[in-house]
Amino acid sequence: MDQNMNIPKSKFPRIVIIGGGFGGISLAKKLLKQEVQTVLIDKHNYHTFQPLLYQVSTSGLEPDSIAYPLRKIIRSNGRGYFRMADVSSIDAEKQVIHSTIGNVSYDYLVIATGSRTNFFGNKSIEENSIWMKTVPQALNIRSLILENLEQAVITDDVEERKALLNFVIAGAGPTGVELSGAIAELRNNIVDKDYPDLDASEMKIHLIEGLDRVLPPMSETASKKASKFLKELGVQIHLNTQVKSYDGEVVTTNTDVSFKTQTFIWSAGVTGAPVQGLNASAMLEKANRYEVNQFNQVNGYSNVFAIGDIAVMETEDFPKGHPMVAQPAIQQGKHLAKNILRSIKGEKMQPFEYFDKGTMATVGRNRAVVDLGKYNFGGFFAWFVWMFVHLWFLIGFRNRLVTFFNWVYNYVNYDKAARLIIRPYKKNMKKALQDKEY
Repeated sequence: MDQNMNIPKSKFPRIVIIGGGFGGISLAKKLLKQEVQTVLIDKHNYHTFQPLLYQVSTSGLEPDSIAYPLRKIIRSNGRGYFRMADVSSIDAEKQVIHSTIGNVSYDYLVIATGSRTNFFGNKSIEENSIWMKTVPQALNIRSLILENLEQAVITDDVEERKALLNFVIAGAGPTGVELSGAIAELRNNIVDKDYPDLDASEMKIHLIEGLDRVLPPMSETASKKASKFLKELGVQIHLNTQVKSYDGEVVTTNTDVSFKTQTFIWSAGVTGAPVQGLNASAMLEKANRYEVNQFNQVNGYSNVFAIGDIAVMETEDFPKGHPMVAQPAIQQGKHLAKNILRSIKGEKMQPFEYFDKGTMATVGRNRAVVDLGKYNFGGFFAWFVWMFVHLWFLIGFRNRLVTFFNWVYNYVNYDKAARLIIRPYKKNMKKALQDKEY
């Protein structure tokens, strides 16, 4: 038995996977059917479907619609194990990982720890903004939005009410665009009904982007359409604007414009979430990610691999590595399972080739944009495609069913049913309530 983890020794090779994100579960599901011992380790006991976190934060879905128990995935023929732990370091020489519940040895190690929020060294933003990378953080945003509306109803101070009803989102990538659009729909469809003694027009949504257009990773066509959709919803877009600081009350920028707000949401970037212990040569320091070859082997190691957001595989088509989204992680996980099995059999591993299935983002009801190779389209059809794809990749039939019925209900009734303050968000408990992902 390995110390404290209660994992029996096996005649089969042991593959330890750190991280239950898209890459980790994609790999684990393929290995569970094979003659290997699979150990999946994650600090949570559930997988999060991160593309729909913004719907949890804006009352469109409950968290159990986008989360799935990892133990239900790991059920197998008795050679699969899940342990809930935070991995602290790797000893590659001894082939052992150290965690909060003990140590475990490995024959093959796969790091699939994903990414974490990137504040680019700005402490005032890190300490005072609210983030959206995990389910608890999405619930924090939901509580804060609803609490601010409740407070705005009862305050007589005009300036305080303006700050409470001023919603500022930094970062106009897919997360920022989807979040600002969802908050705008909450204002346009719900506030007048739920808060008749509040003037919904006082509620302002500001989307800040440091570059010259929204959705920088997508095509210019998609960017223009998304910008048009956001403006139709009443979102105010501020381009070529970089946030300098946020003290909990005022957002300052590199322009003359500042924002007095009680709700500042940071979605302006991510960085890798590495585990300590590997040689410095394994890391691309700027990206905070592991450098891997075409077989996903971490630089300098033959039996340590990295997949998904934490890995940088430089290719001719992707000189800076693959995009930090779900599809590369899913595809790398499936491919790596085959390569590890080839390695066990003494066969030659095959290089990974990424199949780009396109990029998409939704702005709101009947509004979405899709880049699919040379084709770019937006509007209702793009929105329908976006819904279908997200339902397809949700894990678990129940989650797909519940999410589908929620969407139908929201569409027919112009409603967001999950308007519940389950756990109040208290700004004087920032560090505890942010539920940091690292």
